[in-house]
Amino acid sequence: MTDEKDLKKNIEEEKNEEEQKEAKEKVREAEEEIKEIEKEAETEVKELEQKAEDYLNGWKRCQSDFENYKKRQAESQQDMIRYATQGIILQIIPVLDNFHASTDHIPEDQKENAWVTGIMHIQKQLETVLKDSGVEEIDAKAGDSFDPKFHEAVEDMECKSCKTKDYKGYQNKIKRVVQKGYKIGEKVIRPARVIVE
Repeated sequence: MTDEKDLKKNIEEEKNEEEQKEAKEKVREAEEEIKEIEKEAETEVKELEQKAEDYLNGWKRCQSDFENYKKRQAESQQDMIRYATQGIILQIIPVLDNFHASTDHIPEDQKENAWVTGIMHIQKQLETVLKDSGVEEIDAKAGDSFDPKFHEAVEDMECKSCKTKDYKGYQNKIKRVVQKGYKIGEKVIRPARVIVE
């Protein structure tokens, strides 16, 4: 009987050992599967992080582009407003020229006349309207150097040295301003018309 008991005990022990081996094998397989799943999850997380970073960078670029667009639009709108009035200004300037021409020839004894004072007031109002619109008078006076960016030569005083191509006597200076010039910012809307010597 002892042999039988021993035999049963041995069979049972072998069975337990076999079950333990199987259990260990299953644990090892499960651990390998977990490692495989962890690797896949890690790879997927890295891919998702990269996508998120790409989306964030794309959004930042888009935001930056939009800010630049808004700035360009604001500048464009300001330029459009500034230069849209140019047509009206070009129609007002000849009227102002006529005021200057008429007020420059007022006799001394008439300067205090109420009618003349009224005309001078209207002239000042026109000058103020132009100034408030950003229009500046081009500074030109006798003796200044001629600059083709701001001046238009309507007459070039002839000189003997000019005819003989000896330009030593040629001064390229403004002798007289015939008509005032105007600009908006750096844009010349009408050059000053001058006589050059």
